[in-house]
Amino acid sequence: MSLDWIYWAISWILLLWHSAWDAVGVPATMVLGTNWSWILAIVFLVVTVRVILFPVFVKQIKSQRAMQALQPKVKELQEKHKGDRESLQQEMMELYRKEKANPLMGCLPMFLQIPVFLGLFHVLRRLSPDNQGKTLYGWTAEQFDSAASATLFTAPISGKFGSTAEELARMGANGTTVKIMAGVLVCIMIATTYLTSRQMILKTGWAEDPQQRMIQRLMLYGIPASLLISGAIFPIGVIIYWVTNNLFTLGQQQWVLRKFPPLVTATSKPGAGKPGTGKPGAGKANLSKPGAGKAGAGQPAKPAGLFGRGKANGTQPEAKPAVDTKALAPKPGAKPVNPKKGRPAKRQG
Repeated sequence: MSLDWIYWAISWILLLWHSAWDAVGVPATMVLGTNWSWILAIVFLVVTVRVILFPVFVKQIKSQRAMQALQPKVKELQEKHKGDRESLQQEMMELYRKEKANPLMGCLPMFLQIPVFLGLFHVLRRLSPDNQGKTLYGWTAEQFDSAASATLFTAPISGKFGSTAEELARMGANGTTVKIMAGVLVCIMIATTYLTSRQMILKTGWAEDPQQRMIQRLMLYGIPASLLISGAIFPIGVIIYWVTNNLFTLGQQQWVLRKFPPLVTATSKPGAGKPGTGKPGAGKANLSKPGAGKAGAGQPAKPAGLFGRGKANGTQPEAKPAVDTKALAPKPGAKPVNPKKGRPAKRQG
């Protein structure tokens, strides 16, 4: 299957945004060693793709909520079919089908962006001054030459950490500068990829379903680790796309999680220690310590729910009635009602 339609689409969006920034007045020449019109074109390619995929992102959040709501039932099935993995998988697939939940929906937005990533990778890889097919995919020769010479802090956006000396010579680039820029961007790419997965897991907790938990671990550890190796072959422009996409995801997830907080179930307690431990009694910590109830006296109690919306155990502390200490004080000249032990009471007369 030909991917030319993807290359045409990516090229069209890039050229459209580049023309828009030229029309706004962003200088086409280098400022601080950077051609900002091309950098902004890549950044707003991300914005365009994310706006198009926003309905898919909403479906991803709804699917994650559905999966979280099913955690108690999943745990019951695990207890019922302990040791019988085949029966457990069949029961769980039937449960997902009945409740219309899809464990793989959490990866769908990332999978849908793979063609965009591959398209941008192919387009940027072609940006070489001696390329004969400059007008391919709707480019003009002038646009191609401008993009081929575009840089980020003097490092060409088509350069990569693993660029050979011959490739660097064709681009007229300094090898040390390209490796430093690419290395820094790869580190940022790995960190932001890890944080996007960690942000969601910290809020929703680890899944009880082994298949779903395996996907969570792959997203949290596997993909960032793979970028440590594959990042060496990515052009700088592609890494800019990836980092921008991760930052966009972090902001979008934070907004959604604040507006639609995850469900708090008996097996999912986000935000409390290690997520997804599910250990019974984890919420009873410090209740046995003397004086624990006195902490924060005189200050309003902080709600225990996620984002400060819930109440601790759903109850409010009972207000003690005010006591008038003056009314309890003995009146002048009155005899003590209970004389102190060990002292004989005074005799009358």
